[in-house]
Amino acid sequence: MRKLLRASLNGLFLGAACMPAALSGFGRVKPVYTFFAHTCALVPGSPGDYLRSAYYLLTLVEFHMSSRVSFGSFFAHPEARVGSRVYVGSYCILGNINVGEGTQIASSVQILSGHHQHTRDSGGAVHYGGKFVTVCIGPDCWIGAGSIVMADVGARTTIGAGSIVTRSIPPDAVAVGNPARVIRSREEPSADLALGSSST
Repeated sequence: MRKLLRASLNGLFLGAACMPAALSGFGRVKPVYTFFAHTCALVPGSPGDYLRSAYYLLTLVEFHMSSRVSFGSFFAHPEARVGSRVYVGSYCILGNINVGEGTQIASSVQILSGHHQHTRDSGGAVHYGGKFVTVCIGPDCWIGAGSIVMADVGARTTIGAGSIVTRSIPPDAVAVGNPARVIRSREEPSADLALGSSST
């Protein structure tokens, strides 16, 4: 019964998201895509969760309806790929990323499109439009609240709350700090540190 209800809700919200997705060229018209991504981010409660999932299913390169994007969070680039059973907490900004299945992203996380998104001219003025790269987050990761991620994170890795990832983190690791460094790996006996185990 629950599966039937969920399937019905998915169908209902896919219908609701169809027009905004179509107006955005299904993600190809970037300003329109961004407008509706911001709009969907502000819809509260379960209706918002279903609407965001439906919109991103229709506009991102890859998205699964089993994944959830919470209130205030949005994908800045329609080139993003999101695997199944991914959870995104509230107030996250997600760039050009690939997220593996089962990964959990806590609240107020920023996953940027690399390090160099701005350039400077000969006079030192800042200009938007540097080098955008795809940041890959492996499957079954935990990204702690308030983290900033600018480099790849390997599968089954935990990033502690408030950490800043500036270099790639290997699989099966626990990394914390600014800049984030590996403090434990799965091979060590007590690798299951409870770093920010809540999704708030």
